[in-house]
Order: sequence, then structure tokens, then C-alpha cells
Amino acid sequence: MIRADRVALALLLAGTVAGCGRLGLNDGPTVPRYEPLPAAPTAPVTQGTLQPLPPAPGAPGATQPLDPNAPPPVAAPGAPPPSAAPTKVAEAAPDKGQPVGRTDLLGGWRVASGSDNCQLFMNLTSWAGGYRAISKGCTSPELARISAWDLQGRQVTLKGADGGVVATLNSQGGERFAGTTASKLPISLSR
Repeated sequence: MIRADRVALALLLAGTVAGCGRLGLNDGPTVPRYEPLPAAPTAPVTQGTLQPLPPAPGAPGATQPLDPNAPPPVAAPGAPPPSAAPTKVAEAAPDKGQPVGRTDLLGGWRVASGSDNCQLFMNLTSWAGGYRAISKGCTSPELARISAWDLQGRQVTLKGADGGVVATLNSQGGERFAGTTASKLPISLSR
């Protein structure tokens, strides 16, 4: 009787293995075959230097982002009191030094105009007669409407979404630009 059970079990296992072969379960992994895609045209590659990344928040040397709701800083004892008049920005005399390239302007900038001190971010996405820009934390409606920028020589033009000029600035050397807004207020960009 035990022998008959073993024979029946062997036949059952043989049938199961044979059935698996018919179902393709023991053929191993199958690799799908794909036709190659046609080559796609590419735009020319340009070479440039990337701006260094700012230090991570909390790292040594990192600057804290400005809080537009924070109270104004308090002067140290013995320091002259801050004046209520807006700080004067240097006149926009064009820089005669190194040429300015579009990639030199990419990234974050500090904008100062009148009593406003906010941020501006520029990238190379095409936008309204120039490239995409966005201001952050600007209380002035004029600066808050910045949506684009353009570079002609050493002169940077900041524009609104409608393509209208918000400000025109000239290179002051290094990473600093100064000029005037459309409402004739002094304005500066710096890193």
C-alpha cells in the first residue's frame, strides 16, 4: 500500500511539473524585445560656470531668510539711531570691468529700493521679452510685479508680466547692480 501511495505521488508530481512546462512557468524570465527609437535632435550645449550653492540653513556662514513680519532691528547702545529716510543707493554708473553674462545673473539676489529690502530670483526660462524672474517679500507693488529680466551688455532690465519696465540697473562690478525704478526710485541688486 505504501508503494502504491509513492507511485501515485510520483505520478502527480510528474504531471504537475509537465503542466508547469506547458504553461511557461519554468521557462525562466522572458526579456521583452523593443525596437530602437529614432534619434532626436538636440539643442547645442553651452558651457558656463555654476554659481556656488548657499550654505544650508543652520550651517556656519548661512544667512537667515528675512521675515517680512519681524520687527525692525534695534541699534546697539552708543550707535547712531537709524534714520527714517530711505538709504541712498549709489548712482548707476556702468561698470567698465568684466562683461556680464546671463548665467552670472542666475539665482537669488537681494533687492533694495526705498524702504523695501526683499529677494529676487532669476532663471533662464523664456518669459515676456526676456527670462523668468520672481520677487519674494517685496512690499512695494512696483517691485512685487517683477516677472521677467533681460540683459543688454552690462545693463539689466527688470520687467512686469505685461513686459513693462519696472527697473533698469547697470553693473557696478562683482555681484552688484544699481539703477532706478520706473518711478525714479534708486534700486540695487546684490548677493
